Amino acid sequence: MGTFKAIRIDKAEKGTTVALTQFDEAELMDGDVTVRVEWSTLNYKDGLAVTGKAPVVRRFPMIAGIDLAGTVEQSSHPQWKAGDKVVCNGWGMGETHLGAYAEKARVKGDWLVRLPEGMSAREAMAIGTAGYTAMLAVLALEKHGLAPDQGPIVVTGAAGGVGSVATAVLSKLGYHVIASTGRMAEAGYLKDLGAAEVIDRNELSGPAKPLARERWAGGIDSVGSTTLANLLSMTKYGGAVAACGLAAGMDLPSSVAPFILRGVCLLGIDSVMCPIELRKTAWNRLARDLDRRKLTEITHEIGLDEVIGAGSKILAGQVRGRIVVKIL
Repeated sequence: MGTFKAIRIDKAEKGTTVALTQFDEAELMDGDVTVRVEWSTLNYKDGLAVTGKAPVVRRFPMIAGIDLAGTVEQSSHPQWKAGDKVVCNGWGMGETHLGAYAEKARVKGDWLVRLPEGMSAREAMAIGTAGYTAMLAVLALEKHGLAPDQGPIVVTGAAGGVGSVATAVLSKLGYHVIASTGRMAEAGYLKDLGAAEVIDRNELSGPAKPLARERWAGGIDSVGSTTLANLLSMTKYGGAVAACGLAAGMDLPSSVAPFILRGVCLLGIDSVMCPIELRKTAWNRLARDLDRRKLTEITHEIGLDEVIGAGSKILAGQVRGRIVVKIL
């Protein structure tokens, strides 16, 4: 048993403390697979954890990080052997189970997904939970029956991680994408990803009417609160909105009108405890339906020692696209 580098969060008298330090391998939690972590990523939830801005962490000490890609070192799980390339998202990593901002992780083999053929570990983390969540939202809209010929799809928080991947995937699938952002200076970036239109988030920030003019067949929302309420009020008859985030808050100041007068559906997207078969489907679709060139354009790389500072930036809405974290 030895030590390895990790971002450790501890309980303090007021809030939490966080530091890049050496972590004792003997303190790793139970699991039947040990992974050498090569890449991770920075998500909004990671920002909350490392800054202590919200009570994301529910066990101490905690290693932050909800995403990893790497190579199996040891396994007693029948599906995995040393040398296998794997991806792991969610399952409480970085919250209740020691997470990914570390050179080693021990997890349950049932949590792992095989790295898709032709995809590198770095590319998988350029996608990360944000991109995987975006694909879950796309799959939900498709299951609802939405198709490109039914009208535009709106994506909120479009310059962020979920929004960037959603915009790129939807445009490749042939949808007319309306990208909503609070950073209109990013309009060129969003159009390069495939957005047909870019609108200011202020169009969706005022008090929502029970029903407003029908503007889109569906949407992917990572913002929540008033923005989601406005999306619902502007969704066409029989449409659907996939909700996967709460950057603006957990409340939903809406009414039943869109649901009972237009037959609109609100589709909830959970990435943390999502069943393994749906995870596999999402990752295989990402390997097929996400343009790798666009993925490269939206990705910025940092080291493990830069994660804590970057956490504050993602909460302040100062991060464009995706951040990958080089672990080894």
